[in-house]
Amino acid sequence: MLASQCLCTNLRRAARGVSRHYDGALDGFGINVAQYSLLCNLQRLDQPSISSLADAMGLDRSTLGRNLRVLEGEGLVQLVEGDDLRNRLVLLTETGHERLAAALPAWEAAQQKLIDKLGAEKRETLLALLDELA
Repeated sequence: MLASQCLCTNLRRAARGVSRHYDGALDGFGINVAQYSLLCNLQRLDQPSISSLADAMGLDRSTLGRNLRVLEGEGLVQLVEGDDLRNRLVLLTETGHERLAAALPAWEAAQQKLIDKLGAEKRETLLALLDELA
């Protein structure tokens, strides 16, 4: 591999590696890390609109919409009309709650493995740097 001083190149490479790590842990649950994150945000936000969910996740509505259609097809989420007919709400179904609960121990183990690899101090530094860049 060629060394690069480009922050973008290195961040993207690291992100792909971390995603592979979590995807491997979630293998067998029928969801990937992006879908797991979306389901977690849905649980945390409790019936958000598509717009507020997109904002919370830092995604554009079209990307989120594509991801939601996949999860809706799996029966993990449901889209319903909000009070304003122009606004749709996203609900985590019972199957979605169950899938999320089943995958949680695997996600926590993957999280702990990375924390153990970095150590507490580097983890805190990394989180601070990523927050600053975001």
